[in-house]
Amino acid sequence: MKKLLFSLFFFSLLLEFLNGQSPATFSASDILLRMKKLEVLGSVLYIAAHPDDENNRLLAWLSQEKLYQTGYLSLTRGDGGQNLIGDEQGIELGLIRTQELLAARRLDGADQFFSRAYDFGFSKTTTETLSMWNEQKILGDVVWVIRKYQPDIIVTRFPEDKRAGHGQHSASSVLAHLAFSAAADPKQFPEQFAFGVSPWQATRLFWNNYNFGNVNTIREDQLKIEVGGFNPYVGKSYGEIAADSRSQHRSQGFGIPHSRGNFLEYFSLTEGTKADSSLMEHINCGWDRISGGTPVSRMIEAMIRQYDPAAPYLSLKSLVEIFKLIKALPQGHWRDEKLNETVILIRACSGLFLEATVPEAYAQQDQTIPVTVRIVNRAPIEMVVRSVSLNKQDTSWNQSLQAGVNYSLVRPVSLRSLPVSQPYWLVEPMSSGSFNVQGQLMIGLPENPPVLEAEFDIQISGELFKLHQPVYFKYTDPARGEFFEPFSIVPYQMAYCEPELLVFSRTSEQKLVVKNQWKTKLNENQEIPVMHPASISTEKKSIPNTSSISLTPMSNFKSKDLLVTDTEHDFILKAEVSNSQRAGVWATRLTNDGVDTLLQCRTISYEHIPRIDYFKLAKSVLVNVKLQIRGNRIGYIDGAGDKVAEVLTAMGYTIVKINENSVTPSGLENLDALVAGVRAYEVHPWLKGKYKLIMDYIKNGGNLIVQYNRNLGNDSTGIGPYPFSISNIRVTEEDAPVKFLLPAHRLLHFPNEITVKDFEGWVQERGIYFAQHADSNYQSVFSMHDTGELDQSGSLITGTYGKGNFTYTGLVFFRELPAGVPGAYRLFANLIALNQPSNK
Repeated sequence: MKKLLFSLFFFSLLLEFLNGQSPATFSASDILLRMKKLEVLGSVLYIAAHPDDENNRLLAWLSQEKLYQTGYLSLTRGDGGQNLIGDEQGIELGLIRTQELLAARRLDGADQFFSRAYDFGFSKTTTETLSMWNEQKILGDVVWVIRKYQPDIIVTRFPEDKRAGHGQHSASSVLAHLAFSAAADPKQFPEQFAFGVSPWQATRLFWNNYNFGNVNTIREDQLKIEVGGFNPYVGKSYGEIAADSRSQHRSQGFGIPHSRGNFLEYFSLTEGTKADSSLMEHINCGWDRISGGTPVSRMIEAMIRQYDPAAPYLSLKSLVEIFKLIKALPQGHWRDEKLNETVILIRACSGLFLEATVPEAYAQQDQTIPVTVRIVNRAPIEMVVRSVSLNKQDTSWNQSLQAGVNYSLVRPVSLRSLPVSQPYWLVEPMSSGSFNVQGQLMIGLPENPPVLEAEFDIQISGELFKLHQPVYFKYTDPARGEFFEPFSIVPYQMAYCEPELLVFSRTSEQKLVVKNQWKTKLNENQEIPVMHPASISTEKKSIPNTSSISLTPMSNFKSKDLLVTDTEHDFILKAEVSNSQRAGVWATRLTNDGVDTLLQCRTISYEHIPRIDYFKLAKSVLVNVKLQIRGNRIGYIDGAGDKVAEVLTAMGYTIVKINENSVTPSGLENLDALVAGVRAYEVHPWLKGKYKLIMDYIKNGGNLIVQYNRNLGNDSTGIGPYPFSISNIRVTEEDAPVKFLLPAHRLLHFPNEITVKDFEGWVQERGIYFAQHADSNYQSVFSMHDTGELDQSGSLITGTYGKGNFTYTGLVFFRELPAGVPGAYRLFANLIALNQPSNK
């Protein structure tokens, strides 16, 4: 139970005292609202599939109006979605969306949880989703969160059928329904009981009905709740809070305007006792639900009556007494939860300033670093700091804190016992549809506990409190002021390979550069020529102090065969082969125990979320593809974010980045093709004003290739020379059969012969946001469909206009090209060559 209490306390404390990239502060009205929340012992858990699936208005109303303990369990981290603000995909997008969700929670006041499910992309069926996720594994996670959080009611966002619109949506509700009963069954997942939880039966399970687009599931005979009120403590209505919260999902383009006034939410009962008038009907949410809790309630009521917003510190005496009363109650969920809430209130009312910082954002595992702790008593009361502990290294302080005086000390702290700052769900290799997490207590947490924190023992009103303060890197930006960022511990030795993608097509040899990323034994860049796979001999050996070596043919290459050894720099290149056309090459180092794979630190930085660090293999992908290209100068209009331009460079093209100022007749006339990045027409309004110029470019012999867009309505004439619309149609099965509708079309033959084999090895999906209602001047080259569905022919439409060509494609080249799928390279090369002279 003690470990469980710590994990809950950490989670609560982290959200309370880290507000984006600076510590949170508490106003007098914030404190009063939290005092009122201390009176309420009711709990709600909202469950859906992804970040941004949650009902932000309802969460804000439950948390800040009804003052319930309110949590959102998102089964995935949104790894499979699209990215409107950058080129991150997969787990990197999941890391971004995790932080966006935490930013949303800091505004609406709810707690955040995750399961180990991986968002593998759009899914059309519940069955496929549950199979990919490993149903029992993720059900166990939902049961674990329910047992730990002990909600009185559970609310799902989606129905359990096709009305949910997405297999992961419906699966989230199926799992919630199963977990509603399973969490109360001691025979299900009994291994969890060793970690401090017990069986828990929620009172009822609701589905939060909705009217989205053309799906209306609300009826007047459903339970209706008014959630559109105004919160004077916050100074906003719940519609305004919800808009601010929802707008944190910037990577998904979900910025929305404020709304005000009345608003009804509708609910259908799925399981449990009937409720006619309120969600918590007949559920005791007061202190008398705990044996001996009534005196606590009376003391809280008296404290609120006497609260002075001009002097919150006057409430400390009452809060300390409340703390003692709660501490004396029998151990249990509400006792522990309210104990933590009281400690947060004591810290807030005291005005106590605590800080623990380091001078650098990064440190190695073997380092000893200076940590500066600062403390200021900002209330006219007696406080004494007895000690401070950093990584279990205790320092006696015994300092009486005079009001308004800054106290500080610097302590050297060894990091030897601390792990690398890898997000906990990325430590173990991932299964196909879910993350693997060994520590049960970590499951459900939105992010790691602080890698390093200061623990202050402070005496207030005669009682000793342990106050935790994460250690941050603090710096001052001359233009924006003071900032706090995470402190990360990195491996002793790191490296990265450049480029991360090597395409072998026409050249016999390319250069791979291995660079050190820290102060390691790699004191300089090591340039390793890598032989063309087709010319590799069968000799295989280790040669000291060499930069290249002949290797076995890729078709016979064994996984983890040795490529290059450089003993002078304690450095090895190894290979991992996925098939005869694609291999991975990564850097390793020699150790006394053998060979360790080197990691590189990947940093993701956006203004609206804290800096993100994670570690991946120092690796390059080698693609061996029979590829012919025609044309050289390719104009690329960056869209919402993708890595297609970098891949085109690796394929041998010269890339010219095109912006609003360069879309001129002279700026376009020397381009062999113009490619628009994903969602370019959504994120660049200026493209609409350049329509005639771009059409003239095509008419005069140019070639425009537009990757998928969305949210453009039925009129997409502002993209192509003839009308077509963009739909929500997609083919999600990456191995869906592909038919060639126009076998003689030039696109399938020049300069590369395209066959069905070119659609082998695709990842995540075939295509999204297909074209439909296309003008007869366009031709559909392919058709495809998911199992049990009708053929779809809008994945790629192309047509001539004047002397040139236009193509719109929903095929997910933005996923396939960076993943090194050879067939995608060949097909995209043919798209680029549509306006090039044929030698046939």
